[in-house]
Amino acid sequence: MSEYKFQTLKIDFPSPFVIHIELNRPQKSNTFDHILWKELEECFLRVKVDSMVKAVVISGAGKLFSGGIDLAVLSEVIGATGGDIARKILNVRQGLKSYQESISSVEACDKPVIAAINNACIGAGVSLITACDIRYCSQDAFFSVKEVDFGLAADVGTLQRLPKIVGNDSLVRELCFTGRRFTAEEAINFGLVNKVFKNKEETLMEAIKTATIIASKSPIATLGIKHLLNYSRDHSTEESLKYTAIWNGGMLNSEDIIKAIDAFMKKVKPSFAKL
Repeated sequence: MSEYKFQTLKIDFPSPFVIHIELNRPQKSNTFDHILWKELEECFLRVKVDSMVKAVVISGAGKLFSGGIDLAVLSEVIGATGGDIARKILNVRQGLKSYQESISSVEACDKPVIAAINNACIGAGVSLITACDIRYCSQDAFFSVKEVDFGLAADVGTLQRLPKIVGNDSLVRELCFTGRRFTAEEAINFGLVNKVFKNKEETLMEAIKTATIIASKSPIATLGIKHLLNYSRDHSTEESLKYTAIWNGGMLNSEDIIKAIDAFMKKVKPSFAKL
């Protein structure tokens, strides 16, 4: 636990090999300030190489999941002064890239990540959940690609990932152009989330339950599945099949396959080594 100490994230381990990461700025609606942007990336970089973690659950402390970017941060970005125009643009670009890398660290993490969403999930919060592998929410959850109402296009992942998740270009454009709220019922109907539960507690409990199941599987298998699904999303079927053959050409040498087959034959649960 000592290596997972953060100001804006609360960490616990609810079951073996499962880490629960909680956005922990409830007094500020779990909005993203400079520290949270930085710590989110730091945390997921650690999780990626932590052999004691096989699955991740991410949620928000308090009444809601996330209110998006801290408006003080947004004001700093658009209000930056000093230097000539080129240097100002360069500094803004570097800041935006650091925010993008923070969100992308979730997707780049080798461990499956489950988002447990309750109440508001706004702006950067939507970007965060689209970088996750699985999304559950409570009945009171609502979502908004809010950036348009602040005079900008979403720039940390929503416009890139949401269309690939939902698969409905017209709907994505409507949501992003209008910034309107959409409910948990609508989110499950068009595929942003795949399960809706009664309240926050039940949503988190079910997310941990699923993470625990995932953590019981071969970590070589789950890592490979995530990597290959992400690769296939961004490449043609032919390219992805060729890449999968190369990947599994190495990964099929895992002892986990022998253990899994042996356990299946003996009708017992297999036990796999850490990565």
